[in-house]
Amino acid sequence: MTILVTGAAGFIGMHVADRLMAQGHAVVGIDNLNDYYPVSLKRARLDSLSAAHGKLFTFHELDFADMDAVNTTLHDQVIESIVHLGAQAGVRYSLINPHAYVRSNLAGHVNMLELARERRVRHLVYASSSSVYGGNDTLPFRVEDRADHPVSLYAATKRADELMSETYAHLFRIPMTGLRFFTVYGPWGRPDMAMWIFTSKILAGQPIPVFNHGRMQRDFTYIDDIVAGILGCLDHPPADDGALKAGGSRAPHRLYNIGNNRPEELMHLIAVLEDAIGIKAQIDFQPIQPGDVHATFADISAIARDIGFAPSVGIESGVPRFVQWYRDYHGVS
Repeated sequence: MTILVTGAAGFIGMHVADRLMAQGHAVVGIDNLNDYYPVSLKRARLDSLSAAHGKLFTFHELDFADMDAVNTTLHDQVIESIVHLGAQAGVRYSLINPHAYVRSNLAGHVNMLELARERRVRHLVYASSSSVYGGNDTLPFRVEDRADHPVSLYAATKRADELMSETYAHLFRIPMTGLRFFTVYGPWGRPDMAMWIFTSKILAGQPIPVFNHGRMQRDFTYIDDIVAGILGCLDHPPADDGALKAGGSRAPHRLYNIGNNRPEELMHLIAVLEDAIGIKAQIDFQPIQPGDVHATFADISAIARDIGFAPSVGIESGVPRFVQWYRDYHGVS
């Protein structure tokens, strides 16, 4: 099977492509390699994939928000399924550069829907986000909860992606699964995420910024668990049977939370990081940032019921794995 993976040079995309090719699938990866964070990290991920999988991996530097470029590049490429993970990420950056989110997360998502429609793919699995729940103060977050009060433009674009996908599933009967990711971390992670920022600053002897004075909870989810959930969903497209799906659709479209189902206090995460690094953190307490939420907590009952998703890596084991990778990648003892 040949699978298109968008955002293949990204954190989650790289790991998904790696696992798919380890299973023997051919992967066509696309990514525009933008400079939201260092392109060198993205190229290192791609080099790792090419070295491990050779001819199973085909990569195109391509902006999927440019439909002409998508059609020209992929016109003779057989694509059986799509894992659409490419997006402009980051809550805070959406306050600075909103047009990047409109281009990538709205126009780009529609382009992938159109590609799925034209190719009649077996299944389109796409990335949503726990951010769609906004300031929901009812925990845990359930896919049945309302998600129409986003507190960041990033969250609004991800909710829009879900609604556009529902429309395409209804009109064109394309099997689709949207995954609301909860705070993913692990080797090859993103430099704009707390795990990387904290690790970098602790090792450098610099204060770490801790927002809302540490009174925050996050459902930290290790990358291996995320990949297992994505591939499990990919292998089981929703049926076009008129039955009610997770998220409320009767079209072949479902929405799942994909998290660890275990929220952690931010200060506890920092303590685990301190133990893994062997250095005490200097804390710089700050007010909560615009667009942030106090807590996230994934109800994963739907994805557990439907595909057997069962996360197995807690922060006590996942954080040391990330720290070791970080040391190795940067050559830090």
